[in-house]
Amino acid sequence: MNASVSLCEARIISNRALRVAVVVVLSLTVLSLTTKAQTTVGGHVGFVLPLVNRAGGQTTNLADSFSIGFPVGVTVKGTGRMAFDLEFVSSVQDSPRDVSVTVHPGFLWNIGRGFAPGIRAAFVVNSAEYGFTPLLNKSWPIKKKGSFFKAYFAEADLPVRFNRPVGGPSTDPVTFAVHFGLGF
Repeated sequence: MNASVSLCEARIISNRALRVAVVVVLSLTVLSLTTKAQTTVGGHVGFVLPLVNRAGGQTTNLADSFSIGFPVGVTVKGTGRMAFDLEFVSSVQDSPRDVSVTVHPGFLWNIGRGFAPGIRAAFVVNSAEYGFTPLLNKSWPIKKKGSFFKAYFAEADLPVRFNRPVGGPSTDPVTFAVHFGLGF
């Protein structure tokens, strides 16, 4: 009799476990259908103008040596105020003639009214230059329905770089730049 009672108890326990599993699976299915997406992916394109630069003890401006950058970024935003932004900036400098690419990952915090301060790391490809860029972004929504672009923005940047060329002097440039663009 003990064997038949334990077999009966085992069936009862397995039936209860099966019912609990079915309830859990159905609950998770219903919850997943009613939950909103938690992460959005967007990006931006634009141009950046370095207005004033201090490097190696000398101060120059945009008129002394024209330079322009073309940032393209991908932004991942969750449900909070913080967003991760990976930016690639191709830059062209007139004198001395130079073309470079900077990998610029960073974080931005939405503080309301379209303002977002942020910080980016900076790695110049094929160069001994690296650093960081504090920034302040102000955006305005584009209210046209069906528009690919969702906002336009202006940004004040303060790139700080550490330049350690092999066999050359360290210049450690600090720049004030403005960045204009469109977000999507």
